[in-house]
Amino acid sequence: MAPGHCILSHGFESGPDATKVTALAEVAQRHGWTHERPDYSDLDAKREISDLGDVYARIDRLLGLARAAAERGPLVLAGSSLGAYICGAVSLQVKPAGMFLMAPPIAMGPAPRLQAADVPISIIHGWDDELIPAADVVAWAYPRRARLLLVDDSHRLSAHVEGSADAFSRLLQSL
Repeated sequence: MAPGHCILSHGFESGPDATKVTALAEVAQRHGWTHERPDYSDLDAKREISDLGDVYARIDRLLGLARAAAERGPLVLAGSSLGAYICGAVSLQVKPAGMFLMAPPIAMGPAPRLQAADVPISIIHGWDDELIPAADVVAWAYPRRARLLLVDDSHRLSAHVEGSADAFSRLLQSL
């Protein structure tokens, strides 16, 4: 597959210059993929809507970007935590070539459980994630035959930024 476009979505209360999405942007560029890193910080600040800000507005923002990008060629959605959740939701409407999910929340209170299109999925998750049990991610990944890398880390995956970048590189190479 010829290189395409990656949309890299940061986690809650993070930003487009966050360490992990920046590392993924560098990988995409090295592989000849264009990329963008939307900023959701304005939506995260909307605490009157929920403890996680305006999740549905995040989904709408990513959906608009994904629809525009999908017209230009192959699309890969990548996200960390809440960014991973919205990638899954958007993938059902704009089928990407693949998805890369870091510390994906399988369930978030009253919101629907994480869903995703039937596309190649690569996941990196910490064994010691204090917010999302690793067992839940394994159970979610299993029926999808997702590539799953479990690492000795917490939710932030701060000790595995390079490992995340390497796993993302393998996904792009496989498409």
